[in-house]
Order: sequence, then C-alpha cells, then structure tokens
Amino acid sequence: MFIKKQVEEKLQDVIDPELQMSIVDLGLIYEVTVEDESVTILMTLTTMGCPLFDTIEEDIHAKLGSIGVEEKNIKINLTFDPPWSMDRMSERAKAMLGI
Repeated sequence: MFIKKQVEEKLQDVIDPELQMSIVDLGLIYEVTVEDESVTILMTLTTMGCPLFDTIEEDIHAKLGSIGVEEKNIKINLTFDPPWSMDRMSERAKAMLGI
C-alpha cells in the first residue's frame, strides 16, 4: 500500500520536458489526495493548452505505477484557477533558471 508521502516523492521525479525540471519544483502540483488505492492530483500547466501534457501525464502514470498505483486509480484534474506563475516555483527551481 502506498501513502501520500510516497506519491509526492514520485511526483518529484516527473520532469517537465520543456524546462527539464520537476513538476513539483515548478509548482504545477496544487494538491494530492490519496484515498484507499486511488490517487487524485490537482495540477496546472505553465500555459493553457500546453502540448506537452500528454507526456507529463504518461510520466505521472509510470512513476506512480512503480510504487503500485494502478493506472485506473490515478485521476489527474487540470485547473487554471489560480493560473500558474513563477511565484509558485521552489527556490531550487528559481535558482536553476537563474531567477
């Protein structure tokens, strides 16, 4: 059985293909809920209509699958409220981008 902390750690390993850094460090993950064997992720993208969402989604499924979360039990909800901004980025991500 997996726990929320394990899920959050695995999400840290999901890399945004364009910026080459963790979606967690970028501040794209708003909320993670673990209930029984299901994981629900509330997240955003850096831009509305980002063409790389499918790649990110596949990577989320792969990473969470490695800790035993079945694909059918992963729900990813996209939101743009509030919209993403660089203020959401971790200090590590800002340092990597020289901000």
